[in-house]
Amino acid sequence: MGAFAVIHYHGLPITPATAAARAVEAGHAFVSYAHSDQLGVAVEMCQSFAIDNGAFSAWKSGRPVQDWRPFYEWAEQCRRVPSCDFAVVPDVIDGDENANDALLDEWPLGAMFGAPVWHMHESLDRLERLAATYLRVCIGSSGQYATVGNDVWWARIDQAMRAVCDPQGRPLVKLHGLRMLNPKVFTRLPFASADSTNIGRNVGIDKHWAKGHYLPPTKEMRAQVMRSRIEAFNSPATYEYLQD
Repeated sequence: MGAFAVIHYHGLPITPATAAARAVEAGHAFVSYAHSDQLGVAVEMCQSFAIDNGAFSAWKSGRPVQDWRPFYEWAEQCRRVPSCDFAVVPDVIDGDENANDALLDEWPLGAMFGAPVWHMHESLDRLERLAATYLRVCIGSSGQYATVGNDVWWARIDQAMRAVCDPQGRPLVKLHGLRMLNPKVFTRLPFASADSTNIGRNVGIDKHWAKGHYLPPTKEMRAQVMRSRIEAFNSPATYEYLQD
C-alpha cells in the first residue's frame, strides 16, 4: 500500500502572529497549554487543531506540573470547539508507569478525546494496553531513546511497531508522533498524525535563510515555505519491519 495523508500539526506559538496564521491557515496546529496565547489563531485559521498538556515545557523549565485541574478546565473549553481533534493526556516526563497510569485514571474527559502518551523507555506491555483502550496513542521519545532518529531510537520504534501493528504492518490504533514531524521520520512510520515546533523555532533565525538569491524576505513567507516543504511528504499506510 502507498502513502496516506498524515495530519501535519505545526506547533504554536509562532511569532509574529501573522507568520503563525500563514503556517496553519486551512491546515493543522498543535497548541500547548504552556503557550496557549495563540489558541485563537488555531480556532480561527485551522481545519483542525489538537492540544498538548505542556508537560514537556514545564519539565524542561524545572517546574513540573503538580496540579492539572487548570489544564482540565482549559481542555474542556477546547473540546467544545468543533475543530479540536484531541488532547494529549497529562504525563510525567521522567516518571514511572505507575505515575503515568495514575494520571490516566484522573483524566476527566474520556478516551474518545484524550490521547495518552507512551514514553519509549516504558514497557511494551503498557503500549499494548494503551492501544487496546484509546482511539489514539502518542509516542514520546524519552530516556535512552530521547534522540529522535538515531540507531537506538529506530530499534526501539521497530519494537513498538511490532507491538501495535499486525503482521502486515498495519497499525491497530491511530498513532501520533510527538516531535516527529521530520520527513526522515514520519515517512517511514504509519502515523495518523505528528507534530513539531520546527517552524516556530526556525522562522526567525536569519542565518538559516542567509544563502541564495531567491530567499523569502518575510517571516510570513518563510513560514509558508517551511510548511510546504514538510507537507510535501506523507506517512506510509503500513510499517516495513526492520530485519532481525
